[in-house]
Amino acid sequence: MKILVTGGAGFIGSHVVDLYLAQGHEVLVVDNLSTGRISNLNPKAKFYKVNICDPILDEIFQEEHPEIVNHHAAQMDVRHSMVNPLFDAEVNIMGSLHLIGLACQYQVKRFIYISSGGAVYGEPEYLPCDEAHPINPICPYGVSKHTVEHYLYLSKKNYGLPFLVLRYPNVYGPRQNPAGEAGVVAIFTRMLLSVETPVINGDGDQLRDYVYVQDCAWANLLALDSGRPSDIYNLGSGRGISVNEIYGLLKQLTGNQQQPVHGPAKLGETRNIFLDAGKALREMGWSPRVSLEQGLKQTVEYIRSLEKVT
Repeated sequence: MKILVTGGAGFIGSHVVDLYLAQGHEVLVVDNLSTGRISNLNPKAKFYKVNICDPILDEIFQEEHPEIVNHHAAQMDVRHSMVNPLFDAEVNIMGSLHLIGLACQYQVKRFIYISSGGAVYGEPEYLPCDEAHPINPICPYGVSKHTVEHYLYLSKKNYGLPFLVLRYPNVYGPRQNPAGEAGVVAIFTRMLLSVETPVINGDGDQLRDYVYVQDCAWANLLALDSGRPSDIYNLGSGRGISVNEIYGLLKQLTGNQQQPVHGPAKLGETRNIFLDAGKALREMGWSPRVSLEQGLKQTVEYIRSLEKVT
């Protein structure tokens, strides 16, 4: 199949591109490289350096006629969304609407949309959160990601566009930007491998759900199944791990026993969140295959190799 992946030069999207290509699919990557990297791009994919809001995207659909759209591109920083919600909405809502409209116009067979299980539910009423949990996001990022889910439902209802939504947990692994604003595993690892003092926002007892990036990529492969009805699926481990626990494991793996500094908690971030992915297991056959310990080890080895190069 011919698959268009937005954000295909990014951390998670590039792993999805690699897996699709390995399975023999033809892949087009649309990425403006605002956070993606040329070094992440698979040379076997056809690359368009384009913003999803740009009208030139229409020409790409007209020329390429993709059968599947996999939409990873997003403004994904919760903190940035709190400061600039208009930009967040422009990229995550308006950009997605542009893409959905083109998918309807060119009769795409399936629209795979990456949402956020860590942001759309808000402060949980119960844990782990399943797909039936109330949606009450406490940051603009969560609002924007959930809004697009509604547009996909109405596009299916009114125009027949099949879709599948994957609500991601905290994803970590190779290619995550260790100098970014999000992704504590990469950030802590880089700091522990250097002379910088890591900062934990808040007391560090907040719970998160960590899943290795290649497990998330595998879910995107399963999502291609044409017989699967349009629906929403959580991805997650069902297990809450504190930020302090993650830091402790990374200290062991890096051999650096430096104690962190605690700073103020960040506005808009959920205190505790982890996801029930039982539906994904029952209906898609998906569950995490890489243990946290194994995934952290591979991530540390990857970032250590970057440090040697630089």
